[in-house]
Amino acid sequence: MRYELVIFDNDGVLVDSEPISNTILAEYLTELGHPTSYQESLRDYMGAAVHRVHDLVEERTGEKLPSDFDATLHSRIFAGFEQELEPVAGVEDVLGKLVAEGVPYCVASSSSHERIRVGHRKTGLDQWFEEEWIFSAEDVGHGKPAPDLFLLAAERMGVAPERCVVIEDSPLGVEAARAAGMDVYGFTSMMPADRLAGVIGHFSDMSQLRELLA
Repeated sequence: MRYELVIFDNDGVLVDSEPISNTILAEYLTELGHPTSYQESLRDYMGAAVHRVHDLVEERTGEKLPSDFDATLHSRIFAGFEQELEPVAGVEDVLGKLVAEGVPYCVASSSSHERIRVGHRKTGLDQWFEEEWIFSAEDVGHGKPAPDLFLLAAERMGVAPERCVVIEDSPLGVEAARAAGMDVYGFTSMMPADRLAGVIGHFSDMSQLRELLA
């Protein structure tokens, strides 16, 4: 099947941000009295919008996070990005292949528009994405694992969901894409393949994705 739209997740798929952001999130939650390891942050929050952090902390402890939690977290993450963030190895080759073959693509991310833009500017990926090709959980009422974000991306890009393929690296993202009626390829650079159930294929290197999409 030749897909008419490739939808990329952002964090961990386009930019190598998951180690940075989850280290910072785990440290900040621990600082606030909610001990969290890096692995626990990956397990509970990878692929999710920040409201999931608020929801799970309150559900588990009965306590609300501070009102400035989001602003402080994002400030720390952006500082980390400026020092360390890189594009995922090989992803520009994949984007170049899609451009050469005339295959439309976009990004649908649980991150805020600001966080996506900051990451793309730092890594140089901003040259590959027009503003109207960027979709954030901020644009919908329910983020991943709900299908809303992927369905919005397909609608705005003018492609039926069944003609789309999603590139994801988190269980929440895979669940959302499948709920949207889309095929999914699972990127296993950080998540074991058995955590990305229901995908049509796994890959651990972007060079493999080029072949899968071909």
